Amino acid sequence: MAGLLFWDYEDYGYSVFMYYTEWTFGLVMIYFAVGSVVSAYGCWLYYFPSPYLETIANGFSRQDMEDGANGPTITYREEEINGAKLMQLYTQKQILERAGFWGYLMQIVFQAAAGAVVFTDIIFWCLIVPFLSTVRLGLNPLMGCMHTMNAFFILLDTSLNSLSFPWFRISYFVLWTAIYVIVQWVIHACGYTSWPYPFLVLSTPWAPLWYFCLAVISLPCYVIYALIVRAKYNLFPKWFHQSFVKIC
Repeated sequence: MAGLLFWDYEDYGYSVFMYYTEWTFGLVMIYFAVGSVVSAYGCWLYYFPSPYLETIANGFSRQDMEDGANGPTITYREEEINGAKLMQLYTQKQILERAGFWGYLMQIVFQAAAGAVVFTDIIFWCLIVPFLSTVRLGLNPLMGCMHTMNAFFILLDTSLNSLSFPWFRISYFVLWTAIYVIVQWVIHACGYTSWPYPFLVLSTPWAPLWYFCLAVISLPCYVIYALIVRAKYNLFPKWFHQSFVKIC
């Protein structure tokens, strides 16, 4: 994805960052970056627990031995299993607590990016390519790749992650799109004359209708992805019942 974005920048310069496609493409890249950091941190804690965890596990085993002197005998193997379970539970709790800001950021970016990807690709393939194609916005190898690979990568990740996708978090997607539109308004209020998309031009008589239609279209885009996630959690347990772990 970074290669495609660099290719886009090489062809068109800084002006590419005026387009919603590049905003969404960058957002998906940020999601993968944050998700990689959070996942790596969780793996580090799981496979390399802190000395504090070892202390707790040892204390747990010693407590078992002391209890064994006054009660039923507990074998060394049982002590080892109990200590390992305690370490695993504590590590999972520690991961959840320490993920904190970055964990929530990963979920927010995922929920905003998923809706934005569907919105971007539907607008491009169903509106721009058939009716509003230009030299910059027309279908070419670069634009075809960018409006295909973004959906491919986010769908691939969705099939593998265990993140939830609640309906009410459409607000993140709406906020992301609203920020883009507001930035465009501010830039043009400051004197910039060229609009990235014809349907964003405010001086046309149909501008209010265009904006209203885009707002209406954004709702089913999020719903489509929410249904994809729901279908995954309904079908994958049946298809991969021995390996798929369903979230709570």
